[in-house]
Amino acid sequence: MPTAFRVAMALCISTLFAGIGADAQSLPKDAATRTEIFPIPSLTLSDQQFLSGDTDAAKPVTVAGEFRVAQGTGKLPVVVLMHGSSGVGATTEAWVHAFNAMGISTFVIDGFTGRGLTVVGPNQALLGRLNLIVDIYRSLEILAKHPRVDPDRIVLMGFSRGGQAALYASLERFNKLWNKSGVQFAAYIPFYPDCSTTYQSDTDVAARPIRIFHGTPDDYNPVNSCRAFVERLKAAKRDVVLTEYPDSAHGFDSGLLGVNTVSVSTGAQTARNCHLREGDSGVLMNADTQAPFTYKDACIELNPHVGGNPTTAAESRKAVEEFLQALFKLG
Repeated sequence: MPTAFRVAMALCISTLFAGIGADAQSLPKDAATRTEIFPIPSLTLSDQQFLSGDTDAAKPVTVAGEFRVAQGTGKLPVVVLMHGSSGVGATTEAWVHAFNAMGISTFVIDGFTGRGLTVVGPNQALLGRLNLIVDIYRSLEILAKHPRVDPDRIVLMGFSRGGQAALYASLERFNKLWNKSGVQFAAYIPFYPDCSTTYQSDTDVAARPIRIFHGTPDDYNPVNSCRAFVERLKAAKRDVVLTEYPDSAHGFDSGLLGVNTVSVSTGAQTARNCHLREGDSGVLMNADTQAPFTYKDACIELNPHVGGNPTTAAESRKAVEEFLQALFKLG
């Protein structure tokens, strides 16, 4: 190869990589430097199968996770985000940008598409109440081995049904049954979860912070049951805080997108008047009827309200960011 040609090629390559470096340096603060899509081998199983640790009749399924590597070097902290009954939506994207801007990577789980689901609000029986916890633990297995992840700084955050999963994924019993990653989440951040079920040994949670954010007038997953659970956790000396926002309906953090209206989620099922408990052999019981729970029980109602509140959305974002800054020791 002629010397002049080699020099010209070297100049072209160096110019190309210099351009790439300049582009990376000029990225917006909330932009990820890399996005990776992961298949997540998981299971579809009933609540009874989950609670009893029975995998024999479970159906293997592959769900997906989107990993965005934040700007920074080395092993970075991560927030895992678990969606609610309508799947991954625009509000999740708002949180992703907020965390990426802080130098925190994100891993968004899609627990629906791989199961042929798009929404379960009108028929919650389409997927077990606890099934998303399996997806969460399987995602943790992937992240714990990733070269760009600090396995000691992975936090779980979830919304509504995903908030319920984020809350109960903290139970030591469930970790022993299903978490094979060898690590634990550094904290749990459930947004407006359903806390209406009493599980066996449910105050025996991981020795990690739990921070719950809820709206006082929420009539989808009422905050009263969360207050009661938090009091039981506090009595057991657990690190838990419940933050309530007045005038904030279910999904109030959609206010991050400027949503400031509240409307009826027509046809959506709510267990707001149900009192559930774990019975023998992992059977979920209706505590009022003493019969196995189903979504045909009289306590199931329809048409709860959902909507955003930009003020409390901003307040909750600030609270979460400050919590993560302290937890992750961000400069």
